[in-house]
Amino acid sequence: MPINTLLSRHSRYYPEKPAVVFEDRRFTFSEFNARVNRLANALLGLGIGKGDKVATILSNSLEVLEIYQAVAKTGIVVVPLSPLLRGEGLANLINDSDSSAVISQADMAPHLNEVRERLTGVADDRFILTDAGLPGFRFYPDLTGAASDGEPPAVALDRDDTFNIIYSSGTTGQPKGIVHTHAIREAYCTGFASSYRIKPESVILHSGSLVFNGAFLTLMPAFYLGCTYVLHPSFDARRMIDSMAAERVTHVMLVPSQIIDLLQHDDFNEEYLPSLEMIGSVGAPLLLEHKQELARRLPNRFSELYGLTEGFVTILDRDDYEAKPGSVGVPPPLYEMRIVDDHGKDLPAGEVGEIIGRGPITMPGYYKRQDLTAEAIKDGWLYSGDLGYVDEDGFLFLVDRKKDLIISGGVNVYPRDIEEIIVQHPDVTDVAVFGIPHQRWGETPIAAVVLRPGSTVSSSELRDWVNERVSARFQKVSEVLLLDAFPRSVAGKTLRRIIKQDYVEETP
Repeated sequence: MPINTLLSRHSRYYPEKPAVVFEDRRFTFSEFNARVNRLANALLGLGIGKGDKVATILSNSLEVLEIYQAVAKTGIVVVPLSPLLRGEGLANLINDSDSSAVISQADMAPHLNEVRERLTGVADDRFILTDAGLPGFRFYPDLTGAASDGEPPAVALDRDDTFNIIYSSGTTGQPKGIVHTHAIREAYCTGFASSYRIKPESVILHSGSLVFNGAFLTLMPAFYLGCTYVLHPSFDARRMIDSMAAERVTHVMLVPSQIIDLLQHDDFNEEYLPSLEMIGSVGAPLLLEHKQELARRLPNRFSELYGLTEGFVTILDRDDYEAKPGSVGVPPPLYEMRIVDDHGKDLPAGEVGEIIGRGPITMPGYYKRQDLTAEAIKDGWLYSGDLGYVDEDGFLFLVDRKKDLIISGGVNVYPRDIEEIIVQHPDVTDVAVFGIPHQRWGETPIAAVVLRPGSTVSSSELRDWVNERVSARFQKVSEVLLLDAFPRSVAGKTLRRIIKQDYVEETP
């Protein structure tokens, strides 16, 4: 299997090439490979081997990168969990994944101790902390420091062996662990390296959460080709811009909220960042107003990916943006896409339906949930739950999530159509539209917005401005909420459901 040999290969043939940069620490491929080997051998020494699950609850760190490479070499399965998890949600996902070990950080120790008795699958000597030696926990540096830096014993790996389980939802409801195999991660290596024009000499910067599957879009190509990978502990727009300039970064992958923050800085432009070749957007649709501003600042660099962690994508290539700015592109080679109605019948160009697709990264299923897998994958096609249409050239245009659809007076109202109008207001930096119950119309749209610093526009003024510009009466917003910031997931996605929930709870 190629991915379990990649790091060893680079260490052998390019030992002095820069591999990883984190904070003020820099490692060559030889140095980083030695660190990964120590971890791999330490885990094997604890009796953790091929097929065993290891849950990680970590913020961005050098250790996360080491774990991802160590599991590739040993056949251990990594289960990346958000450090925002607490209580019931934390215990639920560790247990559901059948994790037999937990690697976390000191600030998570109280939360792990709170649910420790419920984690019956994790032995007492398999709770590991990366940054503190606290009672009841092993200390990561002690484990790895005592282990060999030689290559771990060879293990027979198959394409269908599981590499990771990534949970798609938060702390409530039925858990859905998305299974990715070694073959799927291999397809990430080759496919996205090609789509994003990543080369061995590329320098990739990532500041979003490594728990988020979107991180693998550039992480896997980086270790496939032997690029230099620069990791930040968290997203900070000012720091990211300066780092891109200093490290001569060529590729970055961002979520829309991060792009919006970067655009608040005047030196986020072509002159200050001449090395930048690709700015990828992932996780949610980037509104057209922001795309256009990005294209003005950094022309011919924008690429947008629409996709599901479960395993289907389309990509708007940087060379297609100018002709199709409102699109999210087309399926890459080896992928297929259809637009279907509620009965699974194909719809013609221009008609809105559910997006379904398949390709080399489609999951084998949800972990231990054949029932949910059968709902998501039918006859080999992954049903996205997203609405869209293709134009005559086959380019996909997103309309909205089925679950975010607002039905007002029997008419389908798509929040994104209203958001595209609101974000054109000069005082608005971000927007999220959602529906709430209405006695007469069934539902009515509400807009939450974040204003530019120093703005004096009122909620009512903004509401009137919007309602003068929407194309139909049913798109008029009943209210505009002015928020200082939007709640975000660990991946940086806007949590529309939390905004809606807070509004409903606070409204009499």
